[in-house]
Amino acid sequence: MGRLYRNYSKTFKTPRRPFEKERLDQELKLIGEYGLRNKREVWRVQFQLAKIRHAARTLLTLDEKDAKRLFEGAALLRQ
Repeated sequence: MGRLYRNYSKTFKTPRRPFEKERLDQELKLIGEYGLRNKREVWRVQFQLAKIRHAARTLLTLDEKDAKRLFEGAALLRQ
């Protein structure tokens, strides 16, 4: 049998300061409001949003008529 070679990517990022009271309270409020199971689900969504924001920032640096900006920008808005 062949081996499965995969490049796994990270799905969440833990906070830099683990015991920051304001962040802990905010995460607990989000968990209660949306019925999430744990903090990892909050971190996963925040990580996805950060990746989308980063992609949007890099696309905004390109020229308005650039083909990459037009194509990827439309795809980013559909997400």
